[in-house]
Amino acid sequence: MKKIHVAPLGKCRASVNVQGDKSISHRAVIIGSIAKGVTRVSNFLEASDTLNTVKVYTALGVKIEKKKDEYLIYGNGLYSLNQPAGQLYVGNSGTDIRLSLGVLAAQHFTSVITGDNQIVKRPMARVMEPLSAMGAKFESRGGKAPITVHGQTLKGIKYRLPMASAQVKSAIILAALHANGETVITEPVKSRDHTERMLEYFGARISVKDKTVTIKPGKELSAKPVFVPGDISSAAYFIIAGLMVKNSRISVKDIGLNPTRVGLIEVMKKMGAKIDIRNLKVKNGEPVGDIVVKTSKLKGTVIKGGMIPKLIDEIPVIAVAAAFAKGKTVIMNAEELRYKETDRIETVVKNLKLIGVRASATSDGMVIEGNNGTPFKYASIDSFGDHRIAMAFSVAALSGENGMLIKDIECVDTSFPKFYEIIGSLR
Repeated sequence: MKKIHVAPLGKCRASVNVQGDKSISHRAVIIGSIAKGVTRVSNFLEASDTLNTVKVYTALGVKIEKKKDEYLIYGNGLYSLNQPAGQLYVGNSGTDIRLSLGVLAAQHFTSVITGDNQIVKRPMARVMEPLSAMGAKFESRGGKAPITVHGQTLKGIKYRLPMASAQVKSAIILAALHANGETVITEPVKSRDHTERMLEYFGARISVKDKTVTIKPGKELSAKPVFVPGDISSAAYFIIAGLMVKNSRISVKDIGLNPTRVGLIEVMKKMGAKIDIRNLKVKNGEPVGDIVVKTSKLKGTVIKGGMIPKLIDEIPVIAVAAAFAKGKTVIMNAEELRYKETDRIETVVKNLKLIGVRASATSDGMVIEGNNGTPFKYASIDSFGDHRIAMAFSVAALSGENGMLIKDIECVDTSFPKFYEIIGSLR
């Protein structure tokens, strides 16, 4: 088990470039694989999760190669995938397995998809249920991987998501591209919309009105060049570090500012953060800009409702900021956290208590009593094999009395292999 001691940071003046957005990198491979033509992807995130997606679609017969700084995906259309020789392995990627279930459900062959020891514990029934309503056929134990997918001719459906989930929504959308008849999906709260934006860019007949997505099948996708903006979920760690560490100013360059993903910025401003957005532009349908932050006096807040889907992956590091703030922060309606790589409600609260913070778990969130800028206690932090827990408490260590020991950090490679290199460069 690999571990690292992250020392406290006195001040920071830095310009940071984070790696490409994980969600968009996954979708570029998946959508490029079922489009016609060569999709050229620049600033692709080279992490174990996304590289496993490359391996999955290579196993499905798609030619994918890296040339210089680009990934080239040679797609041959919606029904061009081939039966794989063995099981499809997604590693630790929930995005890969859930979105790929939507693609595989419509193919004319049988396949088996699975992942690592965390993925096989995560619930997949909420994806299989709407896909089954479209005519898909699955075999699994208790709605979990490994899952055997018997490809079928699918039909369009009208489906109301019981809870906002970009992964479930995207799986249905990808299946709907192959279906007979129109599919209409309605969400209770709008979740991230990278799939919708990229499919529109690739020429799909897809329309979005408020919280409803309509897909009309029957049109092939046309390959387009894709620039992957910097991942705001990765930028979040340096944004929070810049707000917490004394005498700091951190600029994070070329970050994706999709409206369904900027909940972090909205919440931190509500907490009193000094944040500026600069150099705003649009690339392949996604807004991109630079984020500049300065040391700020943070205050507690309430995070709930429609805000949750816009920052679900950033909640562990937001919890660290809340622990450093003045007053109480309450996070509600975030039960989705219990179905991530770990039960992030329990793992965040457990580690906050270790560093001297009063925190308690609720059924759908947590309550955190901020320490008003008091340096965190030294502790040995278990990541529980969850990359976002490891990175969130590495940021906490920067504002600690004596830093912190972060254990089991190999998991960070699933999404952000250069994280500790950048943390080191802040000094």
